[in-house]
Amino acid sequence: MKREAIWFGLEVVYLVQDNFKIKKVDAHSTTINILDLYAILDIETTGGQFNEEGITEIAIYKFDGHEIIDQFISLVNPEIPIQPFVVKLTGINNIMLRSAPKFFEVAKRIIEMTQDCIIVAHNASFDYRILRTEFRRLGYTFEAKTLCTVELAKVLMPEQTSFSLGKLVRALGIPMADRHRASGDAMATVKLFKMLLDKDLEKVIVKELIQSEVIKGIAPKLLDLVENLPSRTGVYYIHREDGTIIYIGKSRNIKKRLNQHFTGTSNKCKKIQLEVFAVTFEETGSELIALLKESQEIKINQPLYNRSQRKNIFPWALYSQADRKGYLNLALQKTDRRKKELTVFSNFQEGKNALLQIALRYKLCAKLIGLDTSKTSCFQFASKQCDGACIGEVSNENYNIRVQQFISEILFENKNMILMDKGRNINERSAVVIENGVYIGYTFYDLNYQIRNIEILKNILIPMESNRDSRTIIQNHLRKSNFLKVLEF
Repeated sequence: MKREAIWFGLEVVYLVQDNFKIKKVDAHSTTINILDLYAILDIETTGGQFNEEGITEIAIYKFDGHEIIDQFISLVNPEIPIQPFVVKLTGINNIMLRSAPKFFEVAKRIIEMTQDCIIVAHNASFDYRILRTEFRRLGYTFEAKTLCTVELAKVLMPEQTSFSLGKLVRALGIPMADRHRASGDAMATVKLFKMLLDKDLEKVIVKELIQSEVIKGIAPKLLDLVENLPSRTGVYYIHREDGTIIYIGKSRNIKKRLNQHFTGTSNKCKKIQLEVFAVTFEETGSELIALLKESQEIKINQPLYNRSQRKNIFPWALYSQADRKGYLNLALQKTDRRKKELTVFSNFQEGKNALLQIALRYKLCAKLIGLDTSKTSCFQFASKQCDGACIGEVSNENYNIRVQQFISEILFENKNMILMDKGRNINERSAVVIENGVYIGYTFYDLNYQIRNIEILKNILIPMESNRDSRTIIQNHLRKSNFLKVLEF
């Protein structure tokens, strides 16, 4: 594959692109964390001749793939004058730096922040070169793995017209403060990197990372594998020792669900318990996105212990047709591929419960949706929940408007919709995008940024496949109205 060739042609990307927490434990139960943390940084310099620049400001955010866990921001006295164009660009001048610490005074903290981390930066070769130059002046050899978000963005977002940090984050709707200051640029890089990590649906990198980090003779202890997993909504991946994904699942409580796998007594649970070496996860915040990711990634990765898609995984379906009096009836029946269903269900009881909710929400007659077989008025008529369509007291035209409203909302044919929901933290929202009735993907965006048009969402969209399963998942959530907001555009 062309994409694989690009991945593996970028040695650093191949080694480090991973936003998952992975735990391994030796025979003495000493926990070894094989997660490569990220030191996402930005450096401002004096400008000047190559390898003669000095650092004027540095910002480092230690990032575990999910959140910032430490940070260091400081002005630095470079002990040489700042070039005038740099002063104009950054606003940092020589007077500001007179009382700032010199590099040797912050060097220890920089090492603490970057030790055992992958250095991530926008144009990483520049920042890495500057750091190595400063440490070399102190007689210290500074070495680290690096990852460049410019190169990664070119692979994962080739449609972008510019890969400069300012233009890229603007196109992606990432809020940015203090442009050309270390803290502002580094924070924007954190948000960009987090977005880029979401793009790897095939999980090529995490599989290879686990394989490359295997320490022979270490047996995983199931309790320790679960220990640091979150009790939040997302998708989890169970790996063998060679990195192969053997099971993908979703849960509103990842930690609780993995505990069930590791304490279960079914044949599948026992096999997983024997073969598991590592557990990785991705938080989604939104249960809908977790369901959509799980469905697509099972198809892509085909894990051994996920049940293969059966020909008829939803054996019950809801159909509509007009009766002899012109009333639109809803009928729960066995799925028939020759007919166009409105929505589908995994069992009869689920369908019946859904019909009850539909009747209440849209004020539909229990008799006309198949929940009442009486020959006179339906049981809801006496309690005023039905306005008499079953006995002709409401015209078919008026009644059918409500049925059509339900059909229109559940099918979302030819509609342009954004289903907005919770994000992965309190500062974020998620969005599932439907264009012309087709599910095209999802994204996360910062609450500080107001989404004004669909084109901005498309720039940061994680493309997904539209198929019968994804349509059914979205329909079920639309039916339950489990969203913060539904926008049509």
